[in-house]
Amino acid sequence: MSQDSAQTPTNLRQIESLVEIVARLRGPDGCPWDKEQTHESLTQYAIEETHELVEALEAPPHPKKDHKIKDELGDVLFQVILHAQLASERGAFDINDVIANVSEKLIRRHPHVFGDAKVADSAEVISKWDEIKKKEKELAKEDGISPYALNVPPLPALQRAYKIGKRTEKLKFDWDSAADAMVKVEEELDELREALDNDVMSEIEYELGDVFFSLSQLARHLKLDPEQVLRKGNRRFETRFNKMIEMAHAEGVDWSALDLEGKDVYWRQAKEYFKANPIKF
Repeated sequence: MSQDSAQTPTNLRQIESLVEIVARLRGPDGCPWDKEQTHESLTQYAIEETHELVEALEAPPHPKKDHKIKDELGDVLFQVILHAQLASERGAFDINDVIANVSEKLIRRHPHVFGDAKVADSAEVISKWDEIKKKEKELAKEDGISPYALNVPPLPALQRAYKIGKRTEKLKFDWDSAADAMVKVEEELDELREALDNDVMSEIEYELGDVFFSLSQLARHLKLDPEQVLRKGNRRFETRFNKMIEMAHAEGVDWSALDLEGKDVYWRQAKEYFKANPIKF
């Protein structure tokens, strides 16, 4: 048996094997790139891999969808194991501590499953979950922060705006309906138009931020996740754009030679195509 094969985990279906592989990548004879990484340098990959998993989960049904989900789940898991390995190397914690911590948390936050508590429905589950989290923060002496502070976790901007709205909703600082939220959107659009007329970039940036924020709150009142809505919008645009290029190419048209009006003709054709042949985004 070769040295390499002797060092290769035999049961690749077990999480311990992945831990061994990551440890070897970080070891003295490991991969130069992996050995250079820090928690900070890896943050971009954690974000990218998570978003790629979400894309796979939300993709329309196709024969390879499950394989894609499996693949992306593996990439996310690799990030978890890698961060745990870095922590283990400095004696902070290891992957077993991570697993034990989340296991204890799940049991603690589901007393209706692992204890004697009773809940009527999922809404009550969420309510109980929030109560338990609040108690956990108090026990962790995190109650130096005002109970009315937002304290929203760092997230992609649109998703964080949604979370801020969910928090202010609980604190009774919110619009009564989607119609009221829409009035706010229109108000912010008017202020953006005024900023555009003034042609002052700092004002434009300010008002554009308010437009994005108010749109996320409108989505919340419509029971929609703005991040998911935008992801679907992105995919819809990409699909139409690619179809537009395909149509022009099929007719032997040089896309780069078309003016904007000519390109818009193909854009409308692509939209009509997908009206007749809808795709689930």
